Amino acid sequence: MVSDEFTKLWTKLSREWKNSLEESLAPLTEGQLNVLELLMQHQPMKPSDLLQYLATTPAAITTLLDRMERNELIVRTRDDNDRRIVWVNVSEKGRAEAERGSAIRGEMIGQSLDRISAHNQQLLVYLLGKVANA
Repeated sequence: MVSDEFTKLWTKLSREWKNSLEESLAPLTEGQLNVLELLMQHQPMKPSDLLQYLATTPAAITTLLDRMERNELIVRTRDDNDRRIVWVNVSEKGRAEAERGSAIRGEMIGQSLDRISAHNQQLLVYLLGKVANA
């Protein structure tokens, strides 16, 4: 059955990419890289703004941001007009780590995609978009 084969291949690929990425990114994590990339596109952001982009809970975002702040990847500042609001920005170290992480991920995925022709790469992206309903 096609769905069984797809499940096996997708699970294998996902696991291999995740393990390889986490190992190559260290001490940065994939979750931290995702947050840094989001912040670089939309900063400043409130922690609650991250919820629409990340499949997680407010408590998990707070824990992640706490760890990122300790590692000097982000800077939190209080709003000048409303002290209840906290803004999150990428630090210089965070920017450098995001660039390093994006390059590592791009190289890793590029190596995988280089196993097939440029035409089939485009076809794969097109078909995955259809499956993902994008």
